[in-house]
Amino acid sequence: MIKEKTQIIRKTGILEFYPQTDSFNDVGGLAELRDWFAKRLPAFNEEGGRAGLPLPKGVLLVGVPGCGKSLTARALSSAWNAPLLRLDIGRVFGSIVGKSESNLRSAIATAEAVSPCILWIDEVEKGFAGAGSRRPGDSGVTARVFGTFLSWMQEKRSPVFVVATANKIEALPPEFLRKGRFDEIFFVGLPGPKERDAIWRIHLAKRHRDPDAYDIESLVKGSGGFSGAEIEQCVNDALFRAFDARHQQQPDRDLSDDDLANALAATTPLAKSRPQDIERLLAWAEHNARRAG
Repeated sequence: MIKEKTQIIRKTGILEFYPQTDSFNDVGGLAELRDWFAKRLPAFNEEGGRAGLPLPKGVLLVGVPGCGKSLTARALSSAWNAPLLRLDIGRVFGSIVGKSESNLRSAIATAEAVSPCILWIDEVEKGFAGAGSRRPGDSGVTARVFGTFLSWMQEKRSPVFVVATANKIEALPPEFLRKGRFDEIFFVGLPGPKERDAIWRIHLAKRHRDPDAYDIESLVKGSGGFSGAEIEQCVNDALFRAFDARHQQQPDRDLSDDDLANALAATTPLAKSRPQDIERLLAWAEHNARRAG
């Protein structure tokens, strides 16, 4: 069945099927969001249907780049045991008049045909930027495609759960954020100490290192303001440092606390290089979104 669905998805040229390779064990933190997902899962089975649970429409995950929004979409596929389809909005647009709207309707029809499934739209603001205003050479195509998507979201009855992610909330048309479009808008912020502890442990364990063999407490303290992706990059950088040292003069050398500390010191997180962007997101989320963690 999965093989047949994969073939149907690939034929569209717009949707991409993602195998279930990630789980929530790979996600550090986001407890509120994970709990929300767990409570919505019964809506997709017979018992939930008999109890009158409405089918969830989807969520919009807004937040700091590198903090697990896309990873969450992939992990949800495993948690719900549902196919994950990534919709690339950029591929929807065609040069022939009316083709773009047709492409989107075809992608939606395919998602509904293989449902129940999860439809993932990554960095949705890039695809729908400018939908509320006419751009040079656009001829209103973006607005029409955007309108088609909004209408479907509003009216859909099929078990297609949408997970849209966005880094730049100011680039999204206001209509996209109206109550009722999504079941919930979650803000995914920078990880706190507890979440950073989990993230360090996850990435060390993924690389076949025992997290308890390292000074996790110091790493957590030194990585304040780091995103999960930046912590992962530090681990990768430290591994290269250790490998280089082993080949240079220390044959028995393995990854050390010093390698991790040096990699951490060499990394400038987004929170330091672009603090104003983080502050704007935090200010917006204070009144417009629910905390994911």
